Amino acid sequence: MYSLTVRDHIMIAHSFQGAIFGPAQRVHGATYLVDACFQRSELDTDGLVVDIGLAGETLKAVLADLNFRNLDDEPEFSGRNTTTEFMARVIFDRMAAAIREGRLGAGARGLERLRVTLHESHIAWASYEGAL
Repeated sequence: MYSLTVRDHIMIAHSFQGAIFGPAQRVHGATYLVDACFQRSELDTDGLVVDIGLAGETLKAVLADLNFRNLDDEPEFSGRNTTTEFMARVIFDRMAAAIREGRLGAGARGLERLRVTLHESHIAWASYEGAL
């Protein structure tokens, strides 16, 4: 399986509901490094997994809707704990939609899998991976 990964980052604020989260029940900030890893069994006719420029631009555009936001104020997340794991799935779904819409070019039609990883720090991260 071939893979290509692009990276960007977002800065958000949020809080969690539930005693398990301790002090994180209060509003706090997070800066996530975000990796989008595109996978396919065979390279396209240009010898690529996907156009790296389009992949990076698309990740940046997807993240722009979340960057510098208090996720507690976003209606789509009402009543949800916007954990790192949860947000990895949110970004996965948005990137998968961008691929389906053709925003990563015709070569992206051959992509088979996508993994989105959010790095909370140098020692902790979470991912969501699925078929496209």
